[in-house]
Amino acid sequence: MTTAILAAAGRGARYGANRNKIFEPLRGRTVFEWSLQALADCPDIEFIVVVVNPADRAELADLCRDCAKPVRLCIGGSERHESVWNALAVVPENTRFVAVHDAARPLIEPTLISACVEAARVSGAALPATPVSDTIKRTGDGATTLETVERAPLRAVQTPQVFELELLTRAYSQGRAEKFPGTDDASFVERLGRPVTLVPGARSNLKITVREDLLIAEALLAERLGEHRVSEIRTGFGYDVHQLTLGRALILGGVDLEHPEGLGLDGHSDADVLLHAISDALLGALALGDIGHHFPNTDERYRGVSSLALLAHVARLVREQGWDIGNIDSMLIAERPRINPRVREMRENIAAALGCSVDQVSVKATTNERLGFEGREEGMAAHAVATVRR
Repeated sequence: MTTAILAAAGRGARYGANRNKIFEPLRGRTVFEWSLQALADCPDIEFIVVVVNPADRAELADLCRDCAKPVRLCIGGSERHESVWNALAVVPENTRFVAVHDAARPLIEPTLISACVEAARVSGAALPATPVSDTIKRTGDGATTLETVERAPLRAVQTPQVFELELLTRAYSQGRAEKFPGTDDASFVERLGRPVTLVPGARSNLKITVREDLLIAEALLAERLGEHRVSEIRTGFGYDVHQLTLGRALILGGVDLEHPEGLGLDGHSDADVLLHAISDALLGALALGDIGHHFPNTDERYRGVSSLALLAHVARLVREQGWDIGNIDSMLIAERPRINPRVREMRENIAAALGCSVDQVSVKATTNERLGFEGREEGMAAHAVATVRR
């Protein structure tokens, strides 16, 4: 039996998002779902072990629920090789071969997986690789070149990397004993003196490392699916207002603030006027109604609820419709208190709830020059504009 190990416990630091990059949307699904589907569609894969970050376990378990192949989750380590070692301990007992694949390679095709499995059945170890096409320079300081490296014998390796279970377990056991920080599974096997068979890889089998990679993956996947990629963008507008009153907390952008007069915003939820305007803008962009429709003030489930939770729910609705969030521009209208010292924290809260980058979220504030209900400090208002792209 061949068991696939899907490495999904990374944190994607180089990608620059607030969450694991495998949750990034890609043609209506997450990066992770495309990788899982490819393994499930491969007739040579019979069981899948998904290595997860503890923080992502619940969400990944939900994404694996409808997989056509049996799936087992295990907790990963701080480094990739630690995650694979943990997975080796929980593969089914009748496993003979393991195929280790990076969840950040969503464009892998079942035919390439099968080719690697077939090669490993012959030699005991195989991986996909492509010739290096760029001229390679060696440098001593990262700023100047020392020499040009002969590229003919060089190969850029990919995943899945397939091995006999006994071989990979022995290689990892020795590597761990020697504290060897291998960068891929094959590097551990090579230390045993075992060559690894190279299978012709595919340049489309790219790894999502930086944001540009996701754009390339979208274009490649659109071509594979026979789609004509049309960049459709929509815009939504949101507005909300809440009355100021004594005895209520003042929460704006998910941040607890203090009003000089001890005032807070009145409402059924936490009355975060800024987040309500943003939620309405996103819902409006897709003609999905307003927050009163989705979270009515007659429903006790939403009494006192955090508006960050409501905003995260709206973000899920947006993605379920096949859209991604482009940017948010919001404006708070209030006389007091000053929010500038806490704006960065607000933007981070909003970005985390939406699953996007902080640089996609703008929060501004202005007074109403003592005019109107905002100027009289009877209440606060907020406006927001949201753009979404298919």
